[in-house]
Amino acid sequence: MNLNDIVKIQDLDLNNKNVVVRVDYNVPLKDGKVDNPKRIAATEKTIKYLLEKGCRVVLLSHLGRPKGKVAPEFSLAPVAPEVEKIMGAKVRFATDCIGPAADAAVAAAQKGEIVLLENLRFHPEEEANDKAFAQKLAGHGEIFVQDAFGAVHRAHASTSAITEFLPSAAGFLIQKEVEFLGGALEDPKRPFAAVIGGAKVSDKIIVLNSLLDKVNVLVVGGGMAYTFIKAMGRGVGTSLLEADKIEEAKAVMAKAAAKGVKLLLPEDHVCAKEFADGIPTITTDGPDIPEGYMGLDIGPKTIKLFEDELAKCKTIFWNGPVGVFEMASYSAGSFAIANTLAKLTKEGVITIIGGGDSLNVLKKAKIASSAVSHASTGGGASMEFVEGNDLPGLTALLKKK
Repeated sequence: MNLNDIVKIQDLDLNNKNVVVRVDYNVPLKDGKVDNPKRIAATEKTIKYLLEKGCRVVLLSHLGRPKGKVAPEFSLAPVAPEVEKIMGAKVRFATDCIGPAADAAVAAAQKGEIVLLENLRFHPEEEANDKAFAQKLAGHGEIFVQDAFGAVHRAHASTSAITEFLPSAAGFLIQKEVEFLGGALEDPKRPFAAVIGGAKVSDKIIVLNSLLDKVNVLVVGGGMAYTFIKAMGRGVGTSLLEADKIEEAKAVMAKAAAKGVKLLLPEDHVCAKEFADGIPTITTDGPDIPEGYMGLDIGPKTIKLFEDELAKCKTIFWNGPVGVFEMASYSAGSFAIANTLAKLTKEGVITIIGGGDSLNVLKKAKIASSAVSHASTGGGASMEFVEGNDLPGLTALLKKK
């Protein structure tokens, strides 16, 4: 999928319309206030574009997992002041997303104002993709704009069914995601490398196989690497191991060899006897991990190996840390990947981070997300996009639909 496949916000006549916008304001709250407003700021371009067109903007979002019941701790009420501050427009908050409270707030909104409706997931019909519920949501506007990339892999009423009742288009945040992820997968500047980390092979086996059809270099790190190392007949000590995935790891290595993809695995490790920070560690000379020790980060040889290979590439996709970066003793590898991507971005390399823990690495390493070409706002959605899966919220925006 690429940008030419979907209907965009610029394609529609929006002047003075009531526009319903699905956003992802599933933000962290602390002491009754938004603790990190990045997801709100990510929608600024879309919302200000609509306000400049004289629209009344009605925002739909979820927050947390209230499981279809009203739960005050998951109310979007604390989000409204932050939206007002970022967008520079009056925000009316409605205590429900359908019914009299929502209808009254929408009816009272003036041109150039915003209405933030209460948490969609207070209603079980949202996650059930209920058409009657979606029709009520659609009743708040004349046009629907999808700008919640973090939710497009879900077939919910506010991402899928609602598009049956209103002309629908992609906002600028969605467009940026499709531009970078779609462009990297369909027509990347080469050499194209993917760095895939994380704990388990089972979580990433589909994306690994999908990427082998697209990349020139595949770098594997994190806990999942130990299953590959074991598959090579090497010792992994007490490291995280999915013994039932060894054959799948062998199949990935065989596919990489058959396709001429350079597959890089850790060549040394930072190890400890316990899964804990601030305790004695050793760094191995090679890929074998001694008995009684567990691998918790890549070692200096591996860092240099990965850095040198990435420096040869023109497009890099990264998803997943290569060590237990949350602990200072095992953060060097993941921080090195983050710093390498930031450095290469300045040199013109297209660098894409697939959300989730990789973004947390940037934050912990004190690197701005703007230091890379694109930091995806949807971890699960970005991985499903890379895997080639159908994303209902995007499929609903296809021009042919």
